[in-house]
Amino acid sequence: MADVLPYKPRAGEIPTDPGVYRFRDAEGRVLYVGKAKNLRQRLSNYFAPLRTLHERTRRMVTTAASVEWTVVATDVDSLQLEYMWIKEFDPPFNVRYKDDKSYPFMAITLADEAPRVLVTRNRNIRGARYFGPYPKVWAVHETIDLMVKAFPIRTCSDASYKRAMQTGRPCFPGQIGKCGGPCSMTCTIEEHRAMVDDFVAFMAGGDERFTRDLRKRMLAASAAMDYEAAARHRDKLSAIEAVLGKSALVLPADEDADLFGVAEDELSAAVHHFVIRGGRVRGVRSLTLDKELDISRGELVDQVLQRAYGEAADIPRRVLVPVLPDDASELEQWLRDRRGRRVEISVAQRGQRAELMRTATLNAQQALLRHKTRRTSDYVARTQALTDLQEALGMDEAPLRIECFDISHLGGTNVVASMVVFEDGLPRKDQYRSFNIAETTDDTDSMYQVLMRRLARVDAPPQEELSDEEVQAGVKRRPRFAYKPQLLIVDGGQPQVQAAARALRDSGRDDIALCGIAKRLEEIWVPDDDFPVILPRTSEALYLVQRLRDEAHRFAITHQRRRRRRDISTVLSEIPGLGESRIKALLKHFGSVTALRAAAPEQIAEVTGIGPTLAAGIHAHLAGVEASPTG
Repeated sequence: MADVLPYKPRAGEIPTDPGVYRFRDAEGRVLYVGKAKNLRQRLSNYFAPLRTLHERTRRMVTTAASVEWTVVATDVDSLQLEYMWIKEFDPPFNVRYKDDKSYPFMAITLADEAPRVLVTRNRNIRGARYFGPYPKVWAVHETIDLMVKAFPIRTCSDASYKRAMQTGRPCFPGQIGKCGGPCSMTCTIEEHRAMVDDFVAFMAGGDERFTRDLRKRMLAASAAMDYEAAARHRDKLSAIEAVLGKSALVLPADEDADLFGVAEDELSAAVHHFVIRGGRVRGVRSLTLDKELDISRGELVDQVLQRAYGEAADIPRRVLVPVLPDDASELEQWLRDRRGRRVEISVAQRGQRAELMRTATLNAQQALLRHKTRRTSDYVARTQALTDLQEALGMDEAPLRIECFDISHLGGTNVVASMVVFEDGLPRKDQYRSFNIAETTDDTDSMYQVLMRRLARVDAPPQEELSDEEVQAGVKRRPRFAYKPQLLIVDGGQPQVQAAARALRDSGRDDIALCGIAKRLEEIWVPDDDFPVILPRTSEALYLVQRLRDEAHRFAITHQRRRRRRDISTVLSEIPGLGESRIKALLKHFGSVTALRAAAPEQIAEVTGIGPTLAAGIHAHLAGVEASPTG
């Protein structure tokens, strides 16, 4: 592969102005759109020697056949043009958005003669004002039912409204008290429009002036002994308070904000969006993204905000993000132009905002996990993953049984390994295995040892059948360890793969495929190959391999922690007078043997059930025991 791209612009040809650039392939398809404050400086990063580029960036520039750019007057103009081109061309190497689901909204059809409130997933109703999104349809219906008690606006269909206005007879929802529009014959179009305005104002900010006003009217009606009017005001007040009670107050009551929590790995990201109006969470939305190029957290936030507000009519005063993008000031100006008023982008660093950001981030992490798990649990996706993996690794058949190995240690001590098994793309947890490694020089030696132990059992004779007595006693045969895998995966790059290949050679196995996955770039390494196999970011095979690697890592860490707890209990159980309950009390109080060893006898004696004499004995015993690693 040549180290210089044939379409690289000549020196000095690229301007130093702000602008937007596009990479195209040989057929003219736009592959990637980006913006820059300095086009020459930004594009020079793509035309560096290919060996220095991130693997996914290298794949993009080698797929492209040309690059073009457009100079603009300001950085804000470049942001606007980038957004327009991404929307127009849908470039495959830009971030790809996938809504986690189609969310329901509450919509008020303000363009109608008598606006109605309805539940919809259609975001393109002409002249409608939207609130939400809501996590569940029932949540929207529940909110509408409460709101129309306080602000009785129209809920009936357009056909019912037209028929009622033509005949002079109330619509059916109006007859049963479920519609308060002009079609119910209880108000005029002008009076109804005023109620709609109040409905929208309340939903937009939870304006508590309505609560104060209704309470005053209720007390005034009661004082005037107009108890029917007082009861109506009381019912409306209860409805408003019920709506406010449904959405917790998370920020000051006068604050409108959007908050974005982000979770990501090398290839995917998830975003959890809280819509906060009047200090209360009025809407929740999750979406997942596929990342083709290696982009920073700031660049990811930049593209998320462009997506969120590209066509949005409801832009709040404040936008809270986990990290500021590099062009935060240009984004603020872009949002200010769209909103017509000032918009501030800031990081949630402390107090209620930081707590809410932690909640949003946790939800984003869960959404990312669901996204990755869903892709490997579907039968069609699993079949495609195994087929893609077979083709990528040049195997003769699909790897129906895959075993993945991971090494875990604490600073080179307490070395353990894990083996997880997937059959037909699904985990077989009953066949997982863990290994203790007594002596080793490094990770590659550990990997070699573990695989030699594993491969020695391949094609071993079947276990002996259980005797009748063992069957009656409930003894169960352990699943066979002798099943031959079609594919071995090791967690690591070329060094770990070469160690595993040496184990295969020394075991005389040439019928088992091998690869490794390097976490930093998610590259797939095969033995004796100078270049990795790069699976597409949308590849089902890559998601399957990632899940195997993550499961092997989780299982190794679990085994290591269990072993450390057992070692800790062994150390403490050697002390006379310490039983299981006192050991638990000590560990609960101090958290680890290291902290217990550093404690004075007087501090140890503070633990329930530990007297001064026993505390002195514990301190003396631990002082003579060599410190063991903890984490």
